[in-house]
Amino acid sequence: MQSTEPNPSYLNPELPIDERVADLISRMTLAEKVGQMCYNAAAIPRLNIPAYNWWSECLHGVARAGRATVFPQAIGLAATFDADLIFRIASAISDEGRAMFHAAVKKGNRRRYGGLTFWSPNVNIFRDPRWGRGQETYGEDPFLTAQLGVAFVKGLQGDHPRYLKAAACAKHYVVHSGPEGDRHHFNAKASRKDMFETYLPAFEALVKAGVESVMCAYNRTNDEACCGSKKLLKTILREKWGFLGHVVSDCWALADFHQHHKLTKTPTESAALAINSGVNLNCGNTFPYLIEAVKKGLVTEATIDESLAILLKTRFKLGLFDPDELNPFTNIPVEVIGCEKHRQLAREAARKSVVLLKNKNNVLPLSRDISYLYVVGPNASSVDVLLGNYYGLNDQMVTFVEGLAGKLNPGSFIQYKQGCLLDRPNANPIDWVNNEIREADATIAFLGISNLLEGEEGESIASPTKGDRFDIKIPEHQVAFLRKIRENNSKPVIVVLTGGSPMDISELEPLADAILYVWYPGQEGGNAVADIIFGEFSPSGRLPITFPKSLAQLPAYEDYRMDHRTYRYMQEEPMYPFGFGLSYSRFEYHSLKLSQQTLTADQSLIASVNVKNIGNQTADEVVQLYISDLEASVRVPNFALRGIKCIHLKPGQTEKVEFYITSDMLKMVDEDGASPLEPGKFKIFISPAAPGKRAVELGLVPPLEAIFELI
Repeated sequence: MQSTEPNPSYLNPELPIDERVADLISRMTLAEKVGQMCYNAAAIPRLNIPAYNWWSECLHGVARAGRATVFPQAIGLAATFDADLIFRIASAISDEGRAMFHAAVKKGNRRRYGGLTFWSPNVNIFRDPRWGRGQETYGEDPFLTAQLGVAFVKGLQGDHPRYLKAAACAKHYVVHSGPEGDRHHFNAKASRKDMFETYLPAFEALVKAGVESVMCAYNRTNDEACCGSKKLLKTILREKWGFLGHVVSDCWALADFHQHHKLTKTPTESAALAINSGVNLNCGNTFPYLIEAVKKGLVTEATIDESLAILLKTRFKLGLFDPDELNPFTNIPVEVIGCEKHRQLAREAARKSVVLLKNKNNVLPLSRDISYLYVVGPNASSVDVLLGNYYGLNDQMVTFVEGLAGKLNPGSFIQYKQGCLLDRPNANPIDWVNNEIREADATIAFLGISNLLEGEEGESIASPTKGDRFDIKIPEHQVAFLRKIRENNSKPVIVVLTGGSPMDISELEPLADAILYVWYPGQEGGNAVADIIFGEFSPSGRLPITFPKSLAQLPAYEDYRMDHRTYRYMQEEPMYPFGFGLSYSRFEYHSLKLSQQTLTADQSLIASVNVKNIGNQTADEVVQLYISDLEASVRVPNFALRGIKCIHLKPGQTEKVEFYITSDMLKMVDEDGASPLEPGKFKIFISPAAPGKRAVELGLVPPLEAIFELI
């Protein structure tokens, strides 16, 4: 098998990729082929193939691979509702990833997390607030998830005509949204309507945008293992959507076939089921059994060749078999890693992610000349709450208390004591904090949860439920601590909440004058929150998830039907609606106009509205378009997000915002999963949050409405 050719075809960059890949595969033994289909692909020295580890992460910055810029967690990025921002962040991440990769290769360091195949983004739908990994997603809405996911993919992969800057991955395909503790064996039952209306659209959008890989999930969906389903991996993914990239299994998901799902009896059978169903790359230790599967006739070597060819094309598109001088991305300098530009981008993202939930009597912003500020809470000085999960590290992590201290003018006092613990009551009953607080002009309490309490199985080491949150209330001892702060205290009490999921804060809300939800805001979280608290930036974040009043408003966690879930199907009024977020300024929406009152299938309609900043502070506003089908023949969402415009207005400034409405936006999904276009009447809503009386009760302007007809 060893080639004596000085310039074999697979190393000739002038030849087409398919020809190069075929030539390389023809030179491999069966064992070598199988080895290249494992995530920790070994080197083949005789063919000049270096080792390559496919497993890398970059959910909100290059993760687990050295110093990198740490951006806000994905759910915080979603709260910006800003696809352009997510594109710029992903571009920065891939710049850093490229520089880090080439620096590591020069050192001979080819270990896990150091490659260019990044298993991000996570475009699962955050269907239930109990799911600890919901923080990795872009929220509960398929449209928002698709918009932001596509922006991330395009930013990460770049637009070079020949080379990928990095390879993105759409995960976890599909209907993978908890319970986390059951992920290795649960069977998600979802109707065809829910599949094609809610669970699949974001994946389809990323495929259409050219995402290089798709990760199949641990669980079963409608009785079939997601990594062993020809329906999911071939019929839908490749045939219906035209996916051309490779499919990677979630890590050790193939072992679940025989260990937990009981669909096969041996690792050999599991390996055969996976590759015959369309899996190209195994994160785990099951694909080595493909050699035995070939011997037993369960898999043909031709199938392995075909599958490997798809996989190897990714490495060729990354330029890993070409001279460095041909690939412009090899010239990205290491100076981009954690650079000042990226640090400022992280700060911008963190500021835009913060959601102002309450601001009684405009207690915020505070003055930098405040006489005495008291800072308390388990998360005020915590680095963990900056990170979330799947994080990188940086030498300039700014905690909240550091950000506040750096913002105060000379002569102003600041005091900090933690006051209470994150996950349990204090063991020492002596309380110095509350007497001191009463002397302060304002108190800021940093409460909520961290990645110790919610996240992935095995990561959330303080969680008794493997990272899920079966009780979505703020820990009771934290509420009790806030009650003590509030007792006989008329001074402002500001609560800053950290977390990655909806919380029942019904007990906490009456105790606070102002509430900021800041997610897991990344390395610049402290500076960003200080920018907002002291009025240098007006909050503009929006909730990408509905906050229910309690779990009593939701179906059972294990129920994957979308009935009564998310703003699209929920009937009750929530605590905080999808899309909600207050500002330091005030906005007026007026003069809604439609370019026409009727629409045909081949036309588009323009809905325009004037938005005016009638407050006294420059601020961003996130204008949202929702559409409701008034005459559908089947159950449809109450209303569905179909447009987002982020605008920046000075006091007194007005901007005309336009949304283009096409017939594709009016298609419904029937019970068979088809998408017919039915004539009838439709209502549009243009508003600062999902339509409903709750947003108005909380201080937002009512939505503007108009009806048009599809004929």
